[in-house]
Amino acid sequence: MKRQSTRLRGLLKAGPTLFVPGCYNAMSARVIENAGFTAVYMSGYGTSLSLTGLPDAGLVTMSEVITNARYIASAVNVPVIADADNGYGNALNVIRTVREFIGAGIAGIHLEDQVSPKRCGHVAGRLVVPLEEAVGKMRAADDTRKELDPDFVLIARTDARGASGGSLDEAIRRANALLAAGADLAFVEGPTSMDEVKRVCAEVKGPVFYNMTGVSPRFSLEEMKALGIALTIAPGALLRVSLAAMHDLAVQMKQEGPIAEARFIEQFAKHSMGDLHTFAGFDRIRALEQEYLGEEAMKKYADSVGHMPTRK
Repeated sequence: MKRQSTRLRGLLKAGPTLFVPGCYNAMSARVIENAGFTAVYMSGYGTSLSLTGLPDAGLVTMSEVITNARYIASAVNVPVIADADNGYGNALNVIRTVREFIGAGIAGIHLEDQVSPKRCGHVAGRLVVPLEEAVGKMRAADDTRKELDPDFVLIARTDARGASGGSLDEAIRRANALLAAGADLAFVEGPTSMDEVKRVCAEVKGPVFYNMTGVSPRFSLEEMKALGIALTIAPGALLRVSLAAMHDLAVQMKQEGPIAEARFIEQFAKHSMGDLHTFAGFDRIRALEQEYLGEEAMKKYADSVGHMPTRK
């Protein structure tokens, strides 16, 4: 069976621009796959907020992030790209980080050059490590993936553009150094204008990964193709929609009581995703019961009440 890392490399090779929305858990990853996307991105911000209720400020551990990544990779049949923060330490920590993500079934990660604790690339107050340290971490990541899965995709992220004392010139210099150290794509976080994005695409000596969020400009797919961007993510759209929808429904339930939920369920049933139990996989559960537990186990469906999974 072809590895998901190999599939991701195939998607990147096919070009011209791979667009990948961001998920925050296994359910939202399945929604993205169901919509027809050929890959999924696991948002670090979404992981932190959905798992712990805390902001993306270096407050989640590697084990928490890996666990979320493993659930996501197991839930979908498309490649998953994950935010690996700054590798959770120095170059030696990065060796374990890469091993863990590969073991979790992830197709590729991006590693950033922020100090610990890191923070979201579109909020102020970031600091970056010396370039020599960042290069050492990328070399460690490259050597580790060559040993375990040569197709595993490494994306070098630099926050030098928006970090304290940083500049676009320094970010481009770092991106090229990290590509030379073994990265497959370069990710300059936080360009603030079309001119800055054009400079990144022209001066970075390798495929460009673009984060279309926060302070950075938005483009159409055709514009991204024209710029030569290899891979772009929209990491927070589903998270924001989820927050808005949940908040609005919670307010209605506070004001009106349970009738608000009943009205929402009635409206939701008309949506293409409205069959929640089928989407969740209860038809598959019934099929597996029939295959492995036998006809005797199927008798429980004859006289029970509730959603009736389709019999395969």
